[in-house]
Amino acid sequence: MSIRRSASAFVAVAIGVALVAAATLLLAAGRPQVPDRLARAEVVVQSPEAGASADSFLPTRPWSATATAGLVDRLAALPGVTAAVPDRTFYAQPLIDGRPSGTDTRREEAHQGHGWSSARLGGLHLTAGEPPRRPGEVVVDRALGLRTGAPVTLLTAAGPESYTVTGLVDAPGVRVADEVAATLAPGVRAIGLVLAAGTEPERVATAARGVVGPDGRVLTGDARGALEPRNDARTRWIGMQVLTGTAALSGFVTVFVVASTFAFTIAQRRRELGLLRAVGATGRQVRRLVYAEAFVVGIAAGLVGLLVGAVLAPLLGRLLVDVGFEPSTFQVRYTPWPIALSLATGPVIALLAVWSASRRAARVRPLEALREAAVEQRPIGRLRLGTGALLVAAGVALSVGTATAEEARIGAQYALYAVMALVAGATVLSPAVVGPVVRLLRSPIRRRGGAIGMLVRGGALTATRRTASTAAPVLLTVAFAVLVSGMVRTTTAAYAAGRADDVNAGWIVVPDRSPGLSDQAVVATGGTALLPTTVFRTDPATAPADRPLTALGVDPVGFAAANRALTVVAGSLDDLRGDDTVVVTAAANLRPSEPYAVVFADGELVSLRVVAVVTDDSLPGDLLLPRAVVRTHDPSALTSTVYVRDRIEPPVGARVVDVATWAAEADAAEDRLVWLFTLLLIGVSAGYGAIAVANTLLLAAAGRAVDLRLIRLAGATRRQVIWLVTAESALVVLIGALLGGTVAFVGLLSIRAGLAEQVGASVDLVVPWSVIAGAVGLCLLLAVLASVLPTWRMLRNRPARSRVGVVG
Repeated sequence: MSIRRSASAFVAVAIGVALVAAATLLLAAGRPQVPDRLARAEVVVQSPEAGASADSFLPTRPWSATATAGLVDRLAALPGVTAAVPDRTFYAQPLIDGRPSGTDTRREEAHQGHGWSSARLGGLHLTAGEPPRRPGEVVVDRALGLRTGAPVTLLTAAGPESYTVTGLVDAPGVRVADEVAATLAPGVRAIGLVLAAGTEPERVATAARGVVGPDGRVLTGDARGALEPRNDARTRWIGMQVLTGTAALSGFVTVFVVASTFAFTIAQRRRELGLLRAVGATGRQVRRLVYAEAFVVGIAAGLVGLLVGAVLAPLLGRLLVDVGFEPSTFQVRYTPWPIALSLATGPVIALLAVWSASRRAARVRPLEALREAAVEQRPIGRLRLGTGALLVAAGVALSVGTATAEEARIGAQYALYAVMALVAGATVLSPAVVGPVVRLLRSPIRRRGGAIGMLVRGGALTATRRTASTAAPVLLTVAFAVLVSGMVRTTTAAYAAGRADDVNAGWIVVPDRSPGLSDQAVVATGGTALLPTTVFRTDPATAPADRPLTALGVDPVGFAAANRALTVVAGSLDDLRGDDTVVVTAAANLRPSEPYAVVFADGELVSLRVVAVVTDDSLPGDLLLPRAVVRTHDPSALTSTVYVRDRIEPPVGARVVDVATWAAEADAAEDRLVWLFTLLLIGVSAGYGAIAVANTLLLAAAGRAVDLRLIRLAGATRRQVIWLVTAESALVVLIGALLGGTVAFVGLLSIRAGLAEQVGASVDLVVPWSVIAGAVGLCLLLAVLASVLPTWRMLRNRPARSRVGVVG
């Protein structure tokens, strides 16, 4: 086994295993974390889960004040329980120098208030002062720089309220008297149990399950991580999607690159393999030899990759926290299954990648040992042609699935799979495509290249397999870079344009340094506001399975004027008044005057009456309620948006933006994470592909030493030879970029068709020209360096004179 020839495959496998190892270690560490405020509660009773999807991150259905009091009394009476404390959570944000404290609205803890009694659940102790005992008193985080006895203004859902600081703690958020917390958060979603010393948590948990029954879940140990803040849960879920996608893409790219490398190596070893066949080796023995070499490379590279991945994982973990892909509680831990998986990945990838090359090696005939010319006799076989056609057909079918997907997330997954299939198919069929592409470029090559152009064209047409193998990494790099970046930009632009078209307003008032707007801020704007809350649909036929829904508290007249998409199909929006009316979408399959029972944020079950039905795309939520009804049942709800006609002076905790800016910023936090995800995927595919380009062309340069020396002996100068290899590298990059761009363009067209179906309007395809230029430029730079530098080094000495004497 040649170390030089195996080095490129070793590097490719090692990088792939390092990426897989780091990604799986980070995945294993991405478990939900127990919130600090509940860390000392060894048993926690959670309110019933609603029938939401795994990625909705909606809260559980709360208990009402009456139900909470009954549960607390029964749980506190259990043996071994010293206290049962309801965990009440509401919005409360201190104003420092007239502005809301904190700038990171993703950290819910900094904007949350709790009752003082729940401090026992997290083992929280005062660092100064006394606990709050009456309304108007508060304990705050000492990091705010306030002192005991000082006044502080808390921004609540109703508006700014004056408090006096009675104590300080080392924890984010604020703590108020329990009676105040009960008013601001009447609904409860968790009750923590404080146990006596020496009490077995599982024994108490078993008894608590008997008390709670189907009206809740009893959590112990790591299961308490289900109570982590919703923003943290969503951030963690996005991070898991990033890591899963990175691991999957790394595995695919590794197999792809290593397969191309082995194919190129086998093509260079045809004479060597022919000698083995000439001395009696069978095709099976040659295949076993190739498999054995790949297995050794896979084992060695797997070990190196695992070590590198294990070292990188903690560093990447901190980076993920810094950029917002993981919450601040994220920590990398070394667990057995990622290590075992990574160890197996190296040899498995190498064996999968060498499969096609081993079959080609077994077909080498003994006469290959006598050939001096490297002319390829059979550019592509029937099996390869059929395999490539099947892969292309699968890619086209997945593209159709992308165009008809009902959800953007499903469409994105189909698009990624489609491009994987098309990339693999284009690579398999590339030897058959190289000839037509080179002939298509014949005129410009001949016109500008002269003799060098003729040699470049002739070499590419003669060695189509070699050209295809060196172009494959470029194809991969360009295809994924263009697809991922184009998909994100096209999707973002489409949804922003659709969101802006639905709004009939001059300006939008949005929160600034706070998660939402207070009622006082809304009154100051004089506009039309949206007050979102989560309610739970209770269907007597399927109880107790509740479905979480997003309800919007609105003024019906103002909402109808501001929403261009609103289409009423039954009833009248004017009837949305009083405390028992609701507007639903057509998906609810209800008619006006029919009952509609929901559980509100305070845990109260209320039977509403349907007064109107609108189309499913009419609302940025699931149903409409009078604003006063939402405020009555959810004292901590915050206004998300206010539509105004003219630009106004924004109130405290708000800013004014135009409609286009609002539409672009509506999902800014998630778009930021998605774009970072995009850059990560582009970095993995482009970086890996660039390394593969360099590896492949280094091998190619080493294998062409004899050819280049002959060209020198024929009279070519060193400069002409350097121009020759440079032009060959540029042609290879051009072919790979054309094939990769075609594959990506097919995927982007299907994504645009799917988006147009979802938003109900035409969608402009955003072509990421800067990404295309960057990917192609990187590949071209590395290709030229990888071919020119070894050629220049090889040609530093003067060419040897011919040993053939001249008779005369």
